[in-house]
Amino acid sequence: MTFSKRIRFFTKGFSDIIDLTNNVDTIIEESGIREGIINISAIGSTASITTIEFEPALVEDFREKLEKLISSTERSRHSETWGDDNGFSHMRASLMGPGVTMPVSGGKLIRGTWQQVVYIDHDNRPRDREVFVQIVGEA
Repeated sequence: MTFSKRIRFFTKGFSDIIDLTNNVDTIIEESGIREGIINISAIGSTASITTIEFEPALVEDFREKLEKLISSTERSRHSETWGDDNGFSHMRASLMGPGVTMPVSGGKLIRGTWQQVVYIDHDNRPRDREVFVQIVGEA
């Protein structure tokens, strides 16, 4: 059995981090799937999905590390070519990857106590965003 759903939301850009855990839990419940895997994928080339403890200080630490790793002010050929100044966002998203696949068992997402599923919008402006969630398994 396969179940798919999209999540839509608005972001602020500049590595805005959005907790999707409750959305993912709700989708698993709606699916009726008890045992399987779930894939959560960012739609677009300037965003990522990962897991983190979604806690304000750690979220800020993570944003600072992203800025140090790939600075939003660093020159990029992409930005010079297209004039959109978001080359850094594409590089951050490529390094982090577009999604995660996690286990579902007993109708629940298998994760650690402090492990949340998050969306990171690396782009340099607010955006309407979309995530595609697909669960494969058995009821």
